[in-house]
Amino acid sequence: MTEKHPITPPPDKIHNLLQLEKTGYNIEQIIALAAQWGADQELEECCLWLNGGSKIDYDTAALLRAARRPKPPSLKEQALNDLTGAYNANQIDDAMFENIRCALEALPDD
Repeated sequence: MTEKHPITPPPDKIHNLLQLEKTGYNIEQIIALAAQWGADQELEECCLWLNGGSKIDYDTAALLRAARRPKPPSLKEQALNDLTGAYNANQIDDAMFENIRCALEALPDD
């Protein structure tokens, strides 16, 4: 391969990825991380292109980024989901559900 593709990782990124093998990552995991890096670069280029300087385009780029790279649920969201699942499975009663739910809801979202 003699031609450099525009989304080729820089030498330091390649070096860092190759060093992961020494820390227990297998080749499939390293390839997945490299592919994710490339996909992230492509997504950011698409967002820059959509941005185009207007507010509407900025919002569209933000929506695209959020849709293609959703954030995992927070610990609070996970706990609320687990609590709801336990309640729906009749593992806890109404009063316990409400007490725990209120306590979780009072926690900060981050």
